Amino acid sequence: MARQSHISRRATAVAVSLVLAGGAAACGPKDAADRAGSGDRPGAAGTPQKGGTLTVLNSEPQNDFDPARLYTSGGGNVPSLVFRTLTTRNREDGAAGTKVVPDLATDTGRANADATEWTYTLKDGLKYEDGSPITTADIKYGIERSFAAELSGGAPYLRDWLVGGESYEGPYKDGGKGLDSIVVPDARTIVFKLRKPEGEFPFVATQTQFAPVPKAKDTGAKYEEHPVSSGPYKVVKNDNDGEHLTLERNEHWDEKTDEERKAYPDRIDVRSGLDAAVINQRLTTSAGPDAAAVTTDTNLGPAELAQIGDNKELAGRVGTGHFGYVNYLAFNPKVAPFDNPKVRQAISHAINRTSVVNAAGGSALAEPATTFLPEREAFGFTPYDHFPAGRTGDPAKAKELLKEAGFPDGLTVTLTHSTAQNRQTSPEVATAVQQALAAAGITVKLEGLENNAFNERRWDAANTPGFFLSRWGADWPSGGPFLAPIFDGRQIVTGGSNYNHAQLNDPAVNAEIDEIAKLTDLAAAGKRWGALDKKIGEQALTVPLFHPVYKRVVGKEVKNVVISDWTGVLDVSQVAVK
Repeated sequence: MARQSHISRRATAVAVSLVLAGGAAACGPKDAADRAGSGDRPGAAGTPQKGGTLTVLNSEPQNDFDPARLYTSGGGNVPSLVFRTLTTRNREDGAAGTKVVPDLATDTGRANADATEWTYTLKDGLKYEDGSPITTADIKYGIERSFAAELSGGAPYLRDWLVGGESYEGPYKDGGKGLDSIVVPDARTIVFKLRKPEGEFPFVATQTQFAPVPKAKDTGAKYEEHPVSSGPYKVVKNDNDGEHLTLERNEHWDEKTDEERKAYPDRIDVRSGLDAAVINQRLTTSAGPDAAAVTTDTNLGPAELAQIGDNKELAGRVGTGHFGYVNYLAFNPKVAPFDNPKVRQAISHAINRTSVVNAAGGSALAEPATTFLPEREAFGFTPYDHFPAGRTGDPAKAKELLKEAGFPDGLTVTLTHSTAQNRQTSPEVATAVQQALAAAGITVKLEGLENNAFNERRWDAANTPGFFLSRWGADWPSGGPFLAPIFDGRQIVTGGSNYNHAQLNDPAVNAEIDEIAKLTDLAAAGKRWGALDKKIGEQALTVPLFHPVYKRVVGKEVKNVVISDWTGVLDVSQVAVK
């Protein structure tokens, strides 16, 4: 089936809403004791209590505070304080936090025999901020409005997955008909009919598009100014398009219906548009209100970590986050000499991951990777190293392979990278690759592009470079949103953003992706994702470089820090300041 999935219409959106440039955090340590929450947990001592004001200091403003337009994994961080969804992420530390759990629904969903139909039942006693009841008709309407062109930007899965979704234009144009594949037999039951099996539908049901929206209160593009809350907090101020958000308690939220959100503070003050260095300085100093402050999008860098050094008090306030993300070298086999597998293998053997990790900020902020999938069970991680390079590369093996490929005297290639100082696709990492390959007789010319131009180039199937730095993060903790966008041949896009850089279209790979998608046993699916990663890895279509590790500091009065392996960042729904 020549179907172009929208599974990943955003290579960097996840970075903005979750990690890296503006959201959660990372991938990380093999040692559980190194995880925030597993061992020495950051945050002030003492039993968390209700009350006080939590300040959130961020670089990126919370634009588009409309559930239809948000692209957030697990419902997001600040947004999940206002928007509840059918399911949500488990709000626990580490690996336990990769589980999907019920939120508005009584369970994570009930599938039919082939996972093409999913049914949910709402809990009793659910109310909006005005005291009116939440119904399944509101959830259906909330999803339908996310199809409207004027409310675009949210996760695109349902357009692909729901029967009729590919041509639906939203409730403002459908004459009140609605989407037939979302069925509401009564106020507490909702049924989704899918075009194909999707065993991971419960993960998608965590997206904010599944937040209920009462039709009578919908103000279209202005809804974000005062969205109707179904969560523990309501929006009382939204200045400058999310630059300053003030949230206060929703008195009609009932904690008996919500096992996930602790909602300790009385008030949450979100201030954005701040310089990263200023944020970290304010959190480190913790003067006045900043003592009860956190960030959901700003990481500590190498210099800041060095300054913390042996300061035990400060070090005790630093949390380590792990998010499903991989930074890698990408090949376009349609461009010579990368059409020769032995050239790709030679580069794989030559890479010096120690120098690459150092360029990415050092071992505290990056971990070497030889697999595409992150080193987490939830993603289906299966160890492999098809082209061993050791810690510093194997230039001798690389030269041997180049000779077999017909390049006994070495060769010259161009490596395309971004000029953005992000320590991922940036000049520092590109230079580390250049130096490693020089030892193997490969001369690397660096082509640096401004970040937008770089992204446009690497996503353009007709103009993809032969050799370039790239990165990928998953929308939920599974191998599916990692492998399908990058290696499913039916997701090759010729007239838009293409993430299958190698333009791999292997019927066996495509078929296995479909078979795994049928599984509702996520543990069994994970094992097969891992096996598929290992099998694809044999083709040397990428060179995994490192999984980022994120370090964030909290104010000295912040209590109950929880960082899951789903989002990789402190969960504001768990934080207390008293």
